[in-house]
Amino acid sequence: MSELSPLPEPASTDDAGETPAARKRPKPGERRVQILQALAAMLEQPGAERITTAALAARLSVSEAALYRHFASKAQMFEGLIEFIEQTVFTLVQQITGRDVPDPDQPAEVGARQAARIVALLLQFGERNPGMVRVMVGDALVFEHERLQQRMNQFFERIESTLRQCLRQAAAGSATPTVDAQVAASVLTAFAQGRLQRYARSGFKRLPTEHLDASLALML
Repeated sequence: MSELSPLPEPASTDDAGETPAARKRPKPGERRVQILQALAAMLEQPGAERITTAALAARLSVSEAALYRHFASKAQMFEGLIEFIEQTVFTLVQQITGRDVPDPDQPAEVGARQAARIVALLLQFGERNPGMVRVMVGDALVFEHERLQQRMNQFFERIESTLRQCLRQAAAGSATPTVDAQVAASVLTAFAQGRLQRYARSGFKRLPTEHLDASLALML
């Protein structure tokens, strides 16, 4: 999870029940972040199978009970990763558009440029956070609660809606501008998802930003 500030090494003695003299209590919220960082790091291993709470606890040198003091379930841990993805990506998207919802009346070239930057930031985020990519494309959620996949579906629906708003003015000269903007947004979203899936399934070898400028030039 490169987007999070580095934390001290896990203070395993706090949760493992060692002698009081050896204990080092994490700051409030620190253990939660350590758990999420460990989960994301485990997801970065190419070909990693379903991650169990036992394996996660072992990585942190704590008991499974210690994990459940911070998260009620493994699903909540994945929700923590999804929240991180949502907050990071959409904060950056808002910096690109300058507002929560892009202005559909802005010049066509501005909207196309914003759309290209949104796709680029999404792929760059994935490239920097391989473990998150497995959550984004659903590979890590196959055996988890259905609501987690639904939430990631909503994430990409929101990306597509934002792209559509960016591209509405670019399609204004068409006989069917709304449809054209929808199609363009759908193609860009599918492209981004495909690049992220390829990145995960190549063992994080095929970078999602490969030939990105040339690819976007063909679509915008």
